[in-house]
Amino acid sequence: MENGFKEEEKRALNDYKSNDKEYIKKLAFLAYKSHTYQVRMYGVFLFGYLSEQNDILAFMRDEVSKDDNWRVQEVLAKAFDEFCKKTGYEKALPIIDEWLENNNSNTRRAVTEGLRIWTSRPYFKDNPNEAIRRIANLKEDASEYVRKSVGNALRDISKKFPELIKVELNNWKLESKEINQVYKLASKLIS
Repeated sequence: MENGFKEEEKRALNDYKSNDKEYIKKLAFLAYKSHTYQVRMYGVFLFGYLSEQNDILAFMRDEVSKDDNWRVQEVLAKAFDEFCKKTGYEKALPIIDEWLENNNSNTRRAVTEGLRIWTSRPYFKDNPNEAIRRIANLKEDASEYVRKSVGNALRDISKKFPELIKVELNNWKLESKEINQVYKLASKLIS
């Protein structure tokens, strides 16, 4: 893991480009059954490339999100971003919203983390309030893992749009430890 996830990502992309989709789909499911997390990561990268298929996207949402390895969860976030890129971020909004409302915290985090930096992505670049609204809705999420991602995502946006983040944060009632945690992360760059 010396180079992060680059080796698995590179291998998956090369295999995806040099084989037909049915073969890749079988390979992805076979790889995902592995006990070795690096092999599962490879499989999840392949799922991302195949994510325009509804069954693959559902498998990512419902099964990959249950994987107990944090590295696999990081790749799930990348695979979700790959889906949005292939679909188009604006067209993907219904799926983005569906995943943000999912009961599984890893599914919600795949969105908040996968689309970072949100305002560098098409559609959100021109509509930063759409990103802020969606992310901020999770400020009281039950999962600290999700809340940290939310705070970091809002802080990322504050680099380009500090005034928008200031306005958002000024509307928050800082009555819960959850909101305070996100507020502290999100407000680090603005004063």
